[in-house]
This record gives sequence, structure tokens and C-alpha cells, in this order.
Amino acid sequence: MSTVTFDRPASEMPDPVVRKSRRRWTFYILPVFTIGMIVYLTAPVFLMIVYSFNKLSGTGERQVARFTCCTLEWWKDIAAVPALNDALKTSLLVAPISALIATALGTMIGLVLGRYGFRGRGATNFVIFLAIAVPEIVLASALLSWFVQWNGWELFGFTWKFGRQTILFSHIGFSIAFVAITVRARVQGLDRSLENAAQDLFATPIVAFFKVTLPLILPGVVAGFLLAFVLSMDDFVIANFVKGQDNTFPTWVYGTARLGVPPQVNVWGTVLFGIGLLVATFNLFGSRRSARR
Repeated sequence: MSTVTFDRPASEMPDPVVRKSRRRWTFYILPVFTIGMIVYLTAPVFLMIVYSFNKLSGTGERQVARFTCCTLEWWKDIAAVPALNDALKTSLLVAPISALIATALGTMIGLVLGRYGFRGRGATNFVIFLAIAVPEIVLASALLSWFVQWNGWELFGFTWKFGRQTILFSHIGFSIAFVAITVRARVQGLDRSLENAAQDLFATPIVAFFKVTLPLILPGVVAGFLLAFVLSMDDFVIANFVKGQDNTFPTWVYGTARLGVPPQVNVWGTVLFGIGLLVATFNLFGSRRSARR
């Protein structure tokens, strides 16, 4: 049998049916949820920034819920509250020192746990996990009981007492575990063949560490330092137990909230948030550049 075909010009062919794809309503669940969580998390920060420009009736007034736009008076008088300045000075003094010491100790612990197998490694990992998992109130009570035993003791001409030194010692203690876990995760993903290649090229273990190992784990070390710094600046529970007569920024804000928070708190909070945002931005661009290389 022969098939008969009918040729028709293209202009006479029927137009194809164009189907419009319709998205189901479930497609919008994740975007809406993400936007809602971003708004929920950033709303308090946004209000803090806005209320740093709130215009009040007079100098020295406490912050009120009513917003009256706008003034730069509190930014000009950012150092007008001496007690707030002392508390912020304590936080800015303790945080970097505790972060540096905790980073040094935590980096060594993270290197050992991530690289070597030894008797007691499981117990060490458990203790580090316990230091993170234990509620802060328990750790604060334990530190308070310990410092009470040491209060007034003299060691090498140094008198141990409650204050900045107990805050510093406490912040070092609970920050080490966070740094160790961060560095350990970086070390476990490290290619050991690079160190072996350096030693094959007659590099001593010390030279191989500073030339090869340290640059490779440096992002984890920096991340651990920043985490320890933020934890120290943010800590309230432990500092409230061991601070003595000194105040940190969070404990002072909590204490003055009963009488009313001065507008300078919002100004300093905005400054600290801006600094953190800049650091995060630089870290993001730095990681992208290193990834491109």
C-alpha cells in the first residue's frame, strides 16, 4: 500500500497550543517562610537603629516606646553616661584578651583531636561537648563556687578577687570548647600529603607547621577567634554571677532596664552591630577570593 501525504504551506498550519505553567501554592511556602524568618530576626536590630535617632523631651531622658523623629543628639553625646562607658570598656577589654587566649589553647586542642589518636581522646571529646551542652546557669554556679574559695588569696603578689579577672577567666574557660570544635573540623578536612611533601623537601616540623599547616587551618582559627569574641561580648549569665562590683555591657543594660534604658545604649548597640556587619562582609569577600584562587 502507498501512503498519501498532503503538503500544506506553513502559513496554513494551525498554531501550536501554548500552555502556561501554573505554580502550585506550595511553591511559595519556602520563600515566604524564609522572608518571615529574616524579618523576625532583624526587626529588633532595625528598631534599635531607629530608636537611636528618637527625639526625647530633654537631655538625660530614658528611652520611651513612642518614636518622635529625629535627632542626632544621642550620637553626639554617645559618651554622656559614665557607668555605661565603664561597662562597655570592661567588655571591650575582656573580650579580645579572652578570645586570644581561648584561640591559642583551643587551636592546640583542636589540632590534637583532629590529627592524632590517643588514649583518652573519647573522654576529651566528651568533656568538650559537655562544656558546650551544659546550661550556662550550671556553669555559672560552678564558677561562682570555685571563685568564692579563691577570693582574697594572694599569688605572686597578686590578690585574687571578683571583678574583671574572674570575668576574664570564666570567658576563657567556656570559649575554649567552641574554638577547639571549630579548629578540629578544619583539621579533619586537611590533606596530610601537603605536610608530608613539605617534610620531603627538608622542611622541619616547625617550618612545615608555619608554612603549610597554619595557613590551611587559618580560616578555622579566625572563625574560632571571632566566635569566642562574640560569645564574650554577648555573655550575661556567667558574667552576672562572677562580675563582683564590675559590670559588662549586657549586665549593665539589664540592671538599668528597671529604671529605663538611656538612648546611648541604642547608639552603642548600633555601633557594635555595624562593626560586626563590616567584619562579616570582609570575611565573606575574603573567603570568595580564596575560593577563586
